[in-house]
Amino acid sequence: MTQMLENAINLPEEQRFFRRGLTWEQFKAIQASFENMPGVRLFFCEGILEIVSIGKPHEAIKCLIAALLITYFEVKGIEFFPSGSFSQIIPKIVEYQADLSYCFGTDKPVPDLCIEVVITSGSPIKLQKYKLMQVPEVWFCEDGTIEVYRLGEQEYEKVVNSELLRELDLSLLNSLILISSPLEAIREFRQGIQQ
Repeated sequence: MTQMLENAINLPEEQRFFRRGLTWEQFKAIQASFENMPGVRLFFCEGILEIVSIGKPHEAIKCLIAALLITYFEVKGIEFFPSGSFSQIIPKIVEYQADLSYCFGTDKPVPDLCIEVVITSGSPIKLQKYKLMQVPEVWFCEDGTIEVYRLGEQEYEKVVNSELLRELDLSLLNSLILISSPLEAIREFRQGIQQ
């Protein structure tokens, strides 16, 4: 029987700090002071600084989602180009790192899909940073559930299924994100997508 991570709903929270009204230069100075601090990420979007501490639960979920998706891409024969959490930047406007990002078909400067694992919600720049970069699809994984947002003409719209990965059974993926055994999750996922 599948075992879930203990206290999945009560995962230790990330620490978040927001500061509005900063210039790009102020952001870059603050960013430099955090340069050698592991487990901390800084984001900037149109004058808003967000500092987030990244803990083990966040990283465990991120790595499992990556493993499950790579399994899916391999089984379905989908050409993909992972770019992880590289910095996506429009100088003086936005800088952030998604937890996972992928291009499909060919490698591109802007990912087709960005994924964020959210342990503590409430970011004022949640979708705006992706909109500025024109990322077509963004997923947020919160409390073991993936929510999909598709960029429309003006704004992101929450959708039920991925438009990039139309055959992906998100309910199956969601059911395996918080399993305590990554090996078991991958085996169950592979079996589910091969049926």
